[in-house]
Amino acid sequence: MHDGVFITCAVTGGGATTHKSEKVPITPEQIADACIEAAKAGAAITHIHVREDDGSPSRDIGKYAEVFERVRDSDTDVVINLTAGMGGDIVLGGVENPLPPAEDGTDMVGATERVEHVRQLRPEICTLDCGTMNFGEGDYVMTNTPSQLEEMAKQMTNIGTRIEIEAFDTGHLAHAKSLVERGFIPSPVMVQLCMGIPWGAPDDLNTFMAMRNNIPSDWTFSAFSISRNQLKYVSLAAMAGGNVRVGLEDNIYLDRGVMATNGDLVERAVTILEAQNYNILTPAQVRENLQLTKHG
Repeated sequence: MHDGVFITCAVTGGGATTHKSEKVPITPEQIADACIEAAKAGAAITHIHVREDDGSPSRDIGKYAEVFERVRDSDTDVVINLTAGMGGDIVLGGVENPLPPAEDGTDMVGATERVEHVRQLRPEICTLDCGTMNFGEGDYVMTNTPSQLEEMAKQMTNIGTRIEIEAFDTGHLAHAKSLVERGFIPSPVMVQLCMGIPWGAPDDLNTFMAMRNNIPSDWTFSAFSISRNQLKYVSLAAMAGGNVRVGLEDNIYLDRGVMATNGDLVERAVTILEAQNYNILTPAQVRENLQLTKHG
């Protein structure tokens, strides 16, 4: 156990949540406002995806740039963490005819294109999903091959952005350790344990502790779960020696039947942590601890 905990807020994601809650931000202005709201509520880090006008996931660099600039130009300090998970989605053509893949939903591009928004904007942190998995239902596969991960990690490091490993299962964590050992991901190492996402690691206690106990002692880790277990994981992750993540990417409810904002979820996380005598780390403290570079 430790005393200092930082909160990451994942403000929108790319999932089909915009039709379930009008509080999920869509436009760059809404996403930037959500980042600022989360920071004012106590989040040290904001994790950012962008969306098209209809709410579908996007890789539009102009949208990333607008969010980035709006947050940077505000009077609210927060560490910016951009996703690099987009561009690895494949939807197979069906049970009997998997190839060619379906056009609707398939978005596969090369490593350089997947990292281009990171190269142009140079955030303090970006994510690297360390594996391939069946993600949810149907024929969708989240695809990250070993060679592609090596190349993306190499480019992220050359850009000067800290990598946050995202591990959705035990094999992802093993692969991440290999990438670190072979020099593709430099220290200090960050990892996010992504629990409860079908069909990755379930969020039961035994599986979580198996993941947590395989993290090297010199790594910094966070953990989250989705939906009704998101706020339970605030306490669980901190008690296990980690940091926490909340936000509308992973859960749209504050209480049963009560829709949340990102600020609501961060405020609830702060309440949970402070009630257990944890100190909530500031963006400046996180930058110092993780050796982050805030580029101009």
